Amino acid sequence: MIQLVYELQARQQTTLTPRLQQSVRLLQMSTLDFKREVAEALASNPFLEDQEEGGAGQDSASGADNAKLDVEGSHDAYAHAGDLHEPDRDAAATNGMGDADSYDEAPEIQRIASAPVESRAYSGDYPATRQNSERNTDVGQWARAETSLQDALYANLCGFSLSERDKCLAFFIIEAIDDDGYLREPLTELADPAQFSPAPTQAEWEVALRLVQHLGAPGIAARDLSECLALQIEAMPEDTPARAVALRIVKDQLERLGRCDYQGMAKATLCSVEDARTASLLIRTLTPRPGRRYGAVDPSSYVIPDAYVRKVGKLWIATANNEAIPQAQINDAYARLFRKTRYDERAMMAQALQEARWLIRSLEQRTQTIQRVAQAIVARQQTFFDYGEVALRPLMLSEIAEELDMHESTVSRATSSKYLATPRGIYEFKHFFTRELATKSGGSCSAGAVRALIQEMIDDENPKEPLSDVTLADKLAQEGIMVARRTVSKYRAQIKYPPAELRRAP
Repeated sequence: MIQLVYELQARQQTTLTPRLQQSVRLLQMSTLDFKREVAEALASNPFLEDQEEGGAGQDSASGADNAKLDVEGSHDAYAHAGDLHEPDRDAAATNGMGDADSYDEAPEIQRIASAPVESRAYSGDYPATRQNSERNTDVGQWARAETSLQDALYANLCGFSLSERDKCLAFFIIEAIDDDGYLREPLTELADPAQFSPAPTQAEWEVALRLVQHLGAPGIAARDLSECLALQIEAMPEDTPARAVALRIVKDQLERLGRCDYQGMAKATLCSVEDARTASLLIRTLTPRPGRRYGAVDPSSYVIPDAYVRKVGKLWIATANNEAIPQAQINDAYARLFRKTRYDERAMMAQALQEARWLIRSLEQRTQTIQRVAQAIVARQQTFFDYGEVALRPLMLSEIAEELDMHESTVSRATSSKYLATPRGIYEFKHFFTRELATKSGGSCSAGAVRALIQEMIDDENPKEPLSDVTLADKLAQEGIMVARRTVSKYRAQIKYPPAELRRAP
């Protein structure tokens, strides 16, 4: 006989509604990603419009027309018409008061149309005069083209008379060069051998590589640092002092060069200590990343501050960067058309209108949350804005969450990829959250303050006798800050300072 046993278990599970999921996702986005998300919504959702464009012709009298907007099968009200905005042109078109031909042309179009033919000639590459009333500016009037490393190499390659096969090999090499100017992939893996008939040999790849290395600045298309420095030294005049010694050093003695071990370099390269020192000084004038001279700064690496910090009286306060906040609103013309549609045709439009309203509410909630978190951070880090990194106080996410009555995960999302513009520079919100370290006096200091102290000590050291990590730990102990030597090493690496032996002056 088989006996079946059933067991019931009770458990709690949190389920996020679609609206809450959207709010969480938008809160975690950076300002650039968020503006891109809103721009895509404005382009795809007919119920959304840019506030700058739609608010210019707002019809304030149209509010009495609309009481509430229904969604299919729902008794919830959408919005009062008095809270919505509508361009004059949309209002006239909807009410049947006119058509597109009845509207006046824009002032700029009228001015161009009425101007004599000869005055409308091509004005060259300079931007045309714009009226002060025009808000939008064509990006083509101020943007300039940047020449990339690959573009420069392609242009120089055109000056050589090459066969299609050799040109193809050079193209593959140029495309594989990274932003630093290095070719980090093996030559035989740059292209599928089946693309050539017959498959290129290693010698052919080497010849094409030597050609590309002579197209740009010396050091371009090097496969490692040693080859990069060697190419730059070989490009120098032969009568350059210590040129031959420097070439031998970069090929075999880079490790000793980093430690400023002149005795070891002199012994290994069969030269005098003075020649080794002169060659080392020559090597230090070279460029380890030759590709950087071509590339412009990637626009995506720029950050847009979410808030500004300024001083009012004796206190520092945070104010929202309104220019970075997308301005979206409900398009009243489409909303009123939605009211007039038949019930069986409203499902798709109702969903689009609901999504538009959710986006606007999420936008407002995101802005308020970031502003509150920014102000809470600034209020707790007043000394930082007065005295700098050494006055950075310990701060945890839980403290801000408790103060603002938020969940810690919400504060974490509100500080991710968000930036504060301060008189001392632009800082990420997370920069102000640092762990607490104990002191001899029983007080505490932040890890950020310790990093700032280590940086000051290294900046003030004697370059010929740099401070070791043990010495730095002892000096911090004299200041009452108890940290281990390995902690000092970790903080020194975080501020991107090399060890003492690599900081020693030549």
